[in-house]
Amino acid sequence: MTQLDPRAQAQIAERIASIRHSQWKPFYCTVPGCDGKPHGVWTWPHARADQHPPKGAWAYWMNLGGRGAGKTRTGSEWVQRCTRVFGRIACVAPTGPDFRATMVEGESGLLATAHPEFRPLWEPSKKQLTYPNGAVVTGYSAEEPDRLRGPEHHAAWCDEPAFYAMVQQVWDNLLFGLRLGRRPRVCLTTTPKPRPWLRSLLKDPALVLVRSSTYDNLHNLSPVFAQQVLDKYEGTRLGRQEIHAEILDDVEGSLWTWDMLDGCRVDGAPTLRRIVVGVDPAGSKAQGADETGIVVVGIDSDGDLYVLDDRSGHYSPHGWATAANAAYDDWSADAIVAEKNFGGEMVEHTLRSTGYRDARILVRQTRRSKALRAEPVVGRYEQGKVHHVGSFTGLEEQMTTWQPYETTHSPDRVDALVYAATEVMGRSADATMSSPTRLRLLQGGSQ
Repeated sequence: MTQLDPRAQAQIAERIASIRHSQWKPFYCTVPGCDGKPHGVWTWPHARADQHPPKGAWAYWMNLGGRGAGKTRTGSEWVQRCTRVFGRIACVAPTGPDFRATMVEGESGLLATAHPEFRPLWEPSKKQLTYPNGAVVTGYSAEEPDRLRGPEHHAAWCDEPAFYAMVQQVWDNLLFGLRLGRRPRVCLTTTPKPRPWLRSLLKDPALVLVRSSTYDNLHNLSPVFAQQVLDKYEGTRLGRQEIHAEILDDVEGSLWTWDMLDGCRVDGAPTLRRIVVGVDPAGSKAQGADETGIVVVGIDSDGDLYVLDDRSGHYSPHGWATAANAAYDDWSADAIVAEKNFGGEMVEHTLRSTGYRDARILVRQTRRSKALRAEPVVGRYEQGKVHHVGSFTGLEEQMTTWQPYETTHSPDRVDALVYAATEVMGRSADATMSSPTRLRLLQGGSQ
């Protein structure tokens, strides 16, 4: 591909910006309770009532919204208002690329929502936008919470904070720097996730909470997106979170809790002495069939486990073999492991027959139930000896909702996690059943 010189790139970027701003329309109308749909002279979609900044004294404004509910547009438009009043504003994204792609250059980002006569100078290398009046918006990645330790700000916009891997550290450092002006404020736009940080913040009297669902913004969404998301998740527990913005409670009878998972997150793994890819293949690729679980787990010299990757999904046999082998290569894993009585022999045959002959494939057999097999792994979590490197939404949702003694559903991602964790834990992971006779013998008694 031909590389454009910097001048040509700048011209293209300027042209794109001019097209966007030629289509610019104001966002906030003055009709009380407006639902954002065109009316009167406002012939274009605009702000709903829940997208207007709250009135009165508040410190934190949280917008809990479903997928596609207009959260990013809300935060972006609020920042545009802030730049008319405040001098320094922080924008925090889950990652550095998210800041640029979503909060700045996205369809609802700061460049798209800026008034044509009040456009900022965007300097990607500095992660900074400078407005004509001197107001400065600076971007930060939640992956680097210490970057927020020194700078001072008048206001801040946090996008998807419920999914920050180190949300408490980010929040603490951000608040320490919010010390400019008479009334520093924070706008938070996120889909909810049941985390201790979120539950604690919701109890803060300085917080104003608004909710919105995907349905509230359907008239602004692609029909294809709406159909795919709503058809897949409506009526499901995950849909309550991702569509209706409900904060889900822990499921009674599940082996893992959200507190357990959130307490084990880290932003990276140390040197690992062994890494294994666990695979739980689906029996069918038909619509509605289970996914193929593909989870990567490593162990360090102290015996702590690290969940490194989740590549589970709906695949054909060739597709999951390719994905499993790619995970094996990408993580320089020692082996791919599967249970013999749950498809292990098929895993080996499929990997070999599709041309992947280099991977070391382990087929293990167990006579224990899935629940019993998972219990030693759960025990490691309870001891704080398993760490998730980042967040794995699909895997964690399954871990916290699987009720092994109340459902016959086979949790594909959890199975793959347990296979890999059991393998790296070695003999300490064996789940055995005892009997009164055996216990008496162990204690030195007679039969």
